[in-house]
Amino acid sequence: MKKDELITARVPANLVADLRNFEEAEHLDRSTAIRRLLHTGLRASKLSYAARLYQENKITLARAAEEAEVSVREMMDYLRQKKVSMQYDAEDFESDLKAIYGRMAGKRSK
Repeated sequence: MKKDELITARVPANLVADLRNFEEAEHLDRSTAIRRLLHTGLRASKLSYAARLYQENKITLARAAEEAEVSVREMMDYLRQKKVSMQYDAEDFESDLKAIYGRMAGKRSK
């Protein structure tokens, strides 16, 4: 089991004030508040980075989801929210049609 690691950072006074407000609003101690905010920020950063790579056609949708550590469905929803157009070409369409017809043929033979 990994031990937790201590991280220190200097932050501007306005961020400390915002942190205190967050702690009070969420009824959290400082450490828990920082962990929660760090987790949320890193998740958003991973999604944004994966979406950018996807938009630049550097990775596939499945790979983007993997990079962001979310499901393909969640990645699709995120891309839709950010108005990133989906990469879907004729080859993908043909592959999907074959899969659909294959499933239909399997249902008929049962």
